[in-house]
Amino acid sequence: MNHITATAEATGESGAADRTRAARRAGLASFIGTTVEWYDFYIYSTASALVLGDVFFGGGGGTTGALEAFGTLWLGFLARPIGGLLFGHLGDRIGRKKTLVTTLLMMGIATTLIGLLPGYDEVGVAAPAALVVLRMLQGIAVGGEWGGAVLIASEHAPKGRALSFGAFAQQGSPAGSILATGMFALLTQLPDESFDAWGWRIPFLFSAVMVVIGLAVRLKVEESPEFSRLREEKRVARVPLRDLVTGHPGTLVLGVLASSIGIAATYFITTFILSWATGDLGMDRSTMLNVLLVYSVVQFFVQPFGVVLAERFGPRRTVATLLGLNFFLVPVMYACVSTSDAVLAGLGICLLGVTGAMNYAILAGLLAAAFPIAVRYTGISLSYQLCSALIGGTAPLVGEWLLRSSGGSIVPVVIYQMVLVVVSLICSVALLARARTVHD
Repeated sequence: MNHITATAEATGESGAADRTRAARRAGLASFIGTTVEWYDFYIYSTASALVLGDVFFGGGGGTTGALEAFGTLWLGFLARPIGGLLFGHLGDRIGRKKTLVTTLLMMGIATTLIGLLPGYDEVGVAAPAALVVLRMLQGIAVGGEWGGAVLIASEHAPKGRALSFGAFAQQGSPAGSILATGMFALLTQLPDESFDAWGWRIPFLFSAVMVVIGLAVRLKVEESPEFSRLREEKRVARVPLRDLVTGHPGTLVLGVLASSIGIAATYFITTFILSWATGDLGMDRSTMLNVLLVYSVVQFFVQPFGVVLAERFGPRRTVATLLGLNFFLVPVMYACVSTSDAVLAGLGICLLGVTGAMNYAILAGLLAAAFPIAVRYTGISLSYQLCSALIGGTAPLVGEWLLRSSGGSIVPVVIYQMVLVVVSLICSVALLARARTVHD
């Protein structure tokens, strides 16, 4: 009997160790995959602020070129709900792993092809037309990626750690931003004519290398145990979107609005402010890229503490505190950047970014906790990606329009961003009130 008991204990310990290793592998794969995806997405954002208006909209120049470039940036966001819907359906029907391999390949191919596109001077209107198509493919890919990456990590997590493991996917955003901004910061050391002619293409072409690395890691991950159990029990939803819309419409709306500032803030900082600072304020673009690189590094290291605080003090109290601070720091950031001093600009961006980043770390677990497993991929994907299309992706475009329509005053932009913080705060608290606990 003692021998049998010892054997059972050893088997149980071995099984627990295997599950822990599988969970860590899934978390790593989630992080690396989303890093690649966000790198690809962010290099377009940075390039749209620096060069795409001139290369692909040669007839537009100046403010018109910037607006056209930001317009194509938004098209990528507009495509994200399509990706969330398509791959959310597949993820809830056939599984998380196969879907994530497909999204990674799609993103890598589209991004690499952007780096090979001829400009407006070479092929005329065919250049922006092709750019729009590839940007839409980027949007579809990342629209399907994020939800699956969150779930492949959180659904592998040990009991009570879903919030922490969901944050692995969130770390891909600052990591991708570091790589994207660092790459452009390095390349802007080139003479302007070299950067505009070919230097900007290198980050897009480098995507091919990163996708190979991402696939090598992702292919080794096992399917989500929660989805595998759902499939074994034959409880997989036949039409996840229908079940989501008819059964959880309020949760979906709250999910969209709760994501507002978590998504929009990134594009206010990395795209709109980059354009405003290097254009209207006359700051050197290499200097401003270095400021954003420092911010991305700070975000990467500080962001996980949002989950630590949420597990220690509770998600609701933590989210309310972080977004409350964020509200008051929005005007502080713009005031610092408006000085055109690199140190003050960096300080303002980092102060605001710390609170926003920690809240962003909690967002993945908050959304995953809100939807039942049968429609979870579709639910969190549509929540995040609809917000991206309607609010996040329009942030640089709305910001630019508010700036121009007010005669160059930054005040309307500040007010708009503060409103988004309030919306996120109210809806996050409401979502937490109706969601199952994120610790389950």
